[in-house]
Amino acid sequence: MHPRCSLAALAVMLALASVALATDHPIAGDFLFLKDPMSAANPRVRFKATRETAIDPSQAGDPRALGATLEIAGESTGDGMTGPIALDPMLWTGLGRPAGSRGYKYFDRSRSNGVKKIAFRSGPRGGALTVSGGGSAWPYQIAQAQGPIDVRFTLDSDVYCARFVSFRRNQAGRVSATDASAPPDCADPPPPTCGDGVVEGTEECDDHNTTSGDGCSATCRLENTSAICAGIPTVGGTAIKSVLVASGLAHPTYVTAPPLDPNRLFIVEQPGRIRLVKNGALQTTAFLDIGSKVESGGGEQGLFSVAFHPDFETNGFFYVNYTSKPSGTIADGDTVVERYHASPSSDQADPLSAQLVFTVHQPFSNHNGGLNLFGPDGMLYVGMGDGGSGGDPMGNGQSNSSHLGKLLRFDVSTLPATPQHFAKGLRNPWRYAFDRATGDLYIADVGQNLFEEIDFVPAPVASGVNFGWNIMEGRHCFNTANFNTPLSTCTMTGLTLPVLDYCHSTAQNGCTGAETTHPTGCSITGGFVYRGCRMPDLRGRYFYSDFCTAFIRSFKGVSGGAAQDVQGHTAALAPGGGRSIDAVSSFGEDARGELYIADWGSGSDGEVYEIVPGP
Repeated sequence: MHPRCSLAALAVMLALASVALATDHPIAGDFLFLKDPMSAANPRVRFKATRETAIDPSQAGDPRALGATLEIAGESTGDGMTGPIALDPMLWTGLGRPAGSRGYKYFDRSRSNGVKKIAFRSGPRGGALTVSGGGSAWPYQIAQAQGPIDVRFTLDSDVYCARFVSFRRNQAGRVSATDASAPPDCADPPPPTCGDGVVEGTEECDDHNTTSGDGCSATCRLENTSAICAGIPTVGGTAIKSVLVASGLAHPTYVTAPPLDPNRLFIVEQPGRIRLVKNGALQTTAFLDIGSKVESGGGEQGLFSVAFHPDFETNGFFYVNYTSKPSGTIADGDTVVERYHASPSSDQADPLSAQLVFTVHQPFSNHNGGLNLFGPDGMLYVGMGDGGSGGDPMGNGQSNSSHLGKLLRFDVSTLPATPQHFAKGLRNPWRYAFDRATGDLYIADVGQNLFEEIDFVPAPVASGVNFGWNIMEGRHCFNTANFNTPLSTCTMTGLTLPVLDYCHSTAQNGCTGAETTHPTGCSITGGFVYRGCRMPDLRGRYFYSDFCTAFIRSFKGVSGGAAQDVQGHTAALAPGGGRSIDAVSSFGEDARGELYIADWGSGSDGEVYEIVPGP
């Protein structure tokens, strides 16, 4: 058998059992059905094994006293898994007269662990074990077609196991199988083989050897980023699609991971939480919850990002960016950048470890920027909007005395840190990125009434760049007296113009040339240059979207001040199956450079998708 957390389940079972060794009961499986969430509350699971002589509740322990566990796990790398699901003794009832003489029934009306009903009963032609459930708490996620799937029910010292190896339907999001023969036993398979050149289970890398000091350690743990792709299979071509990673999120605003942690993904929620996806499963407990400090009442306020220190694996430091509730000298809605600490391998940070990095007053509730990101130089960069309202009424974008409208840079070796004005002339930089391979800088800057833009600076990126706001909006002269009509001329000396811009409407004033053939929008969402492991033919493409129209596009290369090879991916990345990506609030990268899409949602139905090889 292959439930990946079965050793933990076995330890619990042995602690409760009155005998020293588990008893295997391999059973045939009549039916298994698993469906990924089509909405925040609609994943499903069904399993049935009937007329099975190996199932005899009269010879087993009483779950009303001992409890039980259920576990379902795929065997292939990247397949889903539940881990051991504890089944509360208080939710079991006995069947028959006297109660328990014909078996037991589990019923959880709330489906707090994703399991609603289990029947473990006897019958004249053999016993039966049936399982049904689903809902937002069900943890099994099907991001790809599955390999063999094991079902394991543990009661006291008895383990009932079934294995499904062939399927009637097997695709991302849904699998169904019938008529599985009983496996020979319920033993665990051999552990993954470190050194065979294939990343398996929770291995972080596998470079065909068990030698430390070459980027991948003797136990297949990452030592540095040189081995980040060791053991990851690649897929040729540029066909892509999206798969659901997490759902039921409260307005996700960012996705990231520490540099050497490929098995965990961190999702920022706007109201003030950082959620954790570990080995493919969204954890119930937040990594960090600072909602009591975060002002998220305005549509553009909240917790925006987290950046893990380049040496997080040794120092445990990470940095958050949020708009604050009133606190001492910090006014309501002010930007706060704070450092927190966590033990690098811990799934929960210390909420009392906050140390102030920087704070700045926000005169209005919008245009807060909010992205923290470590650059190639090891410094912390922070994107700041112009302070809000419309048209930059205070002139912050061009002012050298204001921290607003800037890309700031910090040396965080001592706190609080002093900001350096790395670049200026920004309205609301809603996501910027440094290319992992080249160090080139991309900034997506949200426009006023007419144009959205992407700015680009090739490496080595020097400080002092002026991106033009509020002299320019996109590649057009901004009219402070009439936001809907660009000026015919303005002084552009010293300004860096965008490599791509597009219009809010093709019928608007000033929309010309290539702008007329680009999809329209109203609020650009910047992404990243793909430098992941799985899709080598996609490397070098910069992905971006628009919060209002949710198109997803990319380009590769900049020549003569213009983006090259612009392509659309909206249809390819549409999830289908009843789901849709409605408002792209952010992109994100994991430790291996694979890309993710955050769908903001309408409340508690936000989602995160991964871009994976298609079709």
